[in-house]
Amino acid sequence: MKIQVNTGAHVDGHDRLAAHVSAQIEEALGHFSDHVTRVEVHLSDENGDKGGLHDQRCMMEARLQGRQPVAVTEHAATQAQAVQGAAQKLAHLLDSTYGRVQAARKKVSDAPMPGADLEQP
Repeated sequence: MKIQVNTGAHVDGHDRLAAHVSAQIEEALGHFSDHVTRVEVHLSDENGDKGGLHDQRCMMEARLQGRQPVAVTEHAATQAQAVQGAAQKLAHLLDSTYGRVQAARKKVSDAPMPGADLEQP
């Protein structure tokens, strides 16, 4: 799983930030590493230099094998909180997405075969 971190003009995009974001994503999405090819992270400060509550934004987009990409957004007071919230949202979305796929597969595999109730001579 490749992780790409992009920052806005008012976010200091240093290596330590990228390492922190990558660690958060690996922790939250590690069990999906077989299904997720890439995660793009976009960090921004929506108020710029003015400050304010919940002005830090983190948008994460996960590219999935054989499926359409999915994305989540989190606003918070700090970048760390925004990253953690977005990672949790994305993990929940992937749990839900892959849980539905597995449930549908199980439902199809548990269905009786046509003609299976016919007696064999």
